Amino acid sequence: MNIENAICNAVIGVVKELYGQEVPAKMVQLQKTRSGFEGNLTLVVFPFLKISKKNPEQTAQEIGEALVAKCTAVAAFNVVKGFLNLVIAKEAWVGLLNDINAEARFGERKATDNSPLVMIEYSSPNTNKPLHLGHVRNNLLGWSLAKIMEANGNKVVKTNIVNDRGIHICKSMLAWLKWGNGVTPEQAGKKGDHLIGDFYVAFDRHYKAECDELKARYMQEGLSEDAAMEKAKAEAPLIKEAREMLVKWEQGDKAVRALWEKMNNWVYAGFDETYKALGVGFDKIYYESETYLEGKKKVEEGLAKGLFFRKEDNSVWADLTADGLDQKLLLRSDGTSVYMTQDIGTADMRFKDFPIDKMIYVVGNEQNYHFQVLSILLDRLGFKWGKELVHFSYGMVELPNGKMKSREGTVVDADELIAAMIDDARKTSDELGKFKDMTEEEKQNVARIVGMGALKYFILKVDARKNMLFNPEESIDFNGNTGPFIQYTYARIRSILRKAEAENIALPTALSPEMPLNDKEIELIQKLNEFATVVEQAGKDYSPSGIANYCYELTKDFNQFYHDYSILNTDAENERITRLVLAQNVAKVIKNGMELLGIEVPERM
Repeated sequence: MNIENAICNAVIGVVKELYGQEVPAKMVQLQKTRSGFEGNLTLVVFPFLKISKKNPEQTAQEIGEALVAKCTAVAAFNVVKGFLNLVIAKEAWVGLLNDINAEARFGERKATDNSPLVMIEYSSPNTNKPLHLGHVRNNLLGWSLAKIMEANGNKVVKTNIVNDRGIHICKSMLAWLKWGNGVTPEQAGKKGDHLIGDFYVAFDRHYKAECDELKARYMQEGLSEDAAMEKAKAEAPLIKEAREMLVKWEQGDKAVRALWEKMNNWVYAGFDETYKALGVGFDKIYYESETYLEGKKKVEEGLAKGLFFRKEDNSVWADLTADGLDQKLLLRSDGTSVYMTQDIGTADMRFKDFPIDKMIYVVGNEQNYHFQVLSILLDRLGFKWGKELVHFSYGMVELPNGKMKSREGTVVDADELIAAMIDDARKTSDELGKFKDMTEEEKQNVARIVGMGALKYFILKVDARKNMLFNPEESIDFNGNTGPFIQYTYARIRSILRKAEAENIALPTALSPEMPLNDKEIELIQKLNEFATVVEQAGKDYSPSGIANYCYELTKDFNQFYHDYSILNTDAENERITRLVLAQNVAKVIKNGMELLGIEVPERM
């Protein structure tokens, strides 16, 4: 039974009976009773004082007496100032546990034909380098957010926009032509994204050398150091060649386009391996090389409608001063697009492909202003979800040894990080004796599950809006607020349930109302029941961290219960059955909660 709903309805009834006035459900404020006070749920009576025309203690006393008489879920009550603490009947807790037990996906809602369609964009890689630690946080947040929105009854489309064009792509292409000697990923023994990333770094190294040489010459000619460097950056032969290649790409040069397609395909194959290792994927992938043309069309349409304006140099702008912002460039004077134009084009293509009700962009907080502007522009252009688009803005993630600099080749590489996490999980599990009686294949699989669980949980438990420091050593710890701690508890419960099955202990689909419950068991049932609220709140707040921290709290509560009470070795059969059903549902909710984070849990450890 839903205890909160039963009490809420009963409160509405007794308030009308006592004071002659019907109150809305939102006026009934129930909360968990604070520790140190007797009771399970507390009713705030202050909202009813105008109706009762009595002081808080009298009002609480009258409502409490009526609830005990009228509501079978309420066994007793006590009044503390303006708060009515309610002791819930044990039969009601058993009924609630039965309800939780009856639902495989307790606390979640299924989408219907009429459910809103939410599109979530995440990943957004460039095809000139492999994925790095920042992409890891982005992908994990995006995937988890998609799962959470689905659990709240939404239809979800997961999408990616690949930045596959522009000067940065041409830099890698040019470097491969100059110094690659036709090497392929197979010949190099490397993933394609890593090979292309090497050439992006190589370009930057050679380009810097040219700039330094030119800078020295320009300074000898009398320019200041800053002016000499600026001129060197613009006049270096390599950057000029890269720009020429970009012009050829824009013009559809066959040789340049063929090279671009070949190298991008190498990168995509590499990305797919990383996505698979991370356990993420997409329903639809868009490419900037296709969307930028659509964006230019939409900007031209907006210009014709008077939504934008053209300056004397032929560039096209949006005037956002009425919205408290500035003017925003949409097309350069030579007609080429900018990122904003491309995002407009991508939005247009998506809107044509899907009946989107809500659009969520998972992008770092350095783009906050960009999405503020994009929202205004999409709304002007008539996209029904433009004004309410959600920028799921997240902070930077770093390792203890500092920031990442992709052009200098010091990126915290995603593939290396994943491999290191799995390797560390293997070593730690071996040292702690977690691999007893396992085959080598099982050991490898558990190491993968634990390593990836440690990585994902450590990142997702932090409020996404905050910058964070990812510490691999802290993440693989079988104690504390970590993925492995939660995974190990799940595996421990599964072991208990297997032993019960081996002893032919059959668990009922529903417990009888007379089954015994102690205070710790009631607290666990109450904690299980909170999962539905946590899932709903995580959907409203776009907050995977809410799910993560709930999983930790539930795990911690179960471990304390398991420390205090035996499950299989208790003398009373009805206690054993009750505790097994309770443990079974703790395991279920842990598994489902971790699944919303994209984290697997092992059956054995």
